[in-house]
Amino acid sequence: MSDAVRRVQSGSPWEESFGFARAVAAGDRVVVAGTTAFKGDVLYGEGDPYEQAKVAFTTALEAIGEFGLGAESVIRTRVYLAHSRDVEEVGRAHKELFDSVRPATTVLVVDGFIDPRVLVSVEVEAFRGAVNA
Repeated sequence: MSDAVRRVQSGSPWEESFGFARAVAAGDRVVVAGTTAFKGDVLYGEGDPYEQAKVAFTTALEAIGEFGLGAESVIRTRVYLAHSRDVEEVGRAHKELFDSVRPATTVLVVDGFIDPRVLVSVEVEAFRGAVNA
């Protein structure tokens, strides 16, 4: 493992306009920026918090995949919701992806997102060392 910081982009137009990377590896950690269900200009799962959560987490997992990591390496997730009513559906999506991993997780309800159709935004942090259950 290198001590160098490495960044990956996903092609999101917001990465360019805001000047950020989708994921950054530094030392034994890989952190993934806030990720929604947008892929390019298309919002997947419009109106469906479960589907938006699945797409957002899948995109975040693809980002850590650039570093050779998968869901088993995830140690923390953060979930931002536009509505508290969506907790159960988003929790169901989280459980499907991370039940065997059990990362530390924080769920927050926020006032809204840049695009009002977005119901969920997620962040992921992964560990690049040996992971024990």
